[in-house]
Amino acid sequence: MSKKILSPLPGTFYRRPSPDKPPFKADGDVVAVGEVIGLIEVMKSFIEVHADASGQILKFEVENEEPVMAGQALVELA
Repeated sequence: MSKKILSPLPGTFYRRPSPDKPPFKADGDVVAVGEVIGLIEVMKSFIEVHADASGQILKFEVENEEPVMAGQALVELA
């Protein structure tokens, strides 16, 4: 059974710390509880999104710079 990491708040989801840096995590990567998987921008503030479950990332449910809602699935974990 897969697990999902959900968005803690509405905003714009970023998979990279900055445009010239690699993504925090990619499909197939292993993630541990507490690791940063992305950022959400709300009114020019960037909030880190931390994994609340561990496992292998099956896929990101949203693209870089895509708007998200609170509770929306960001990542599917195996």
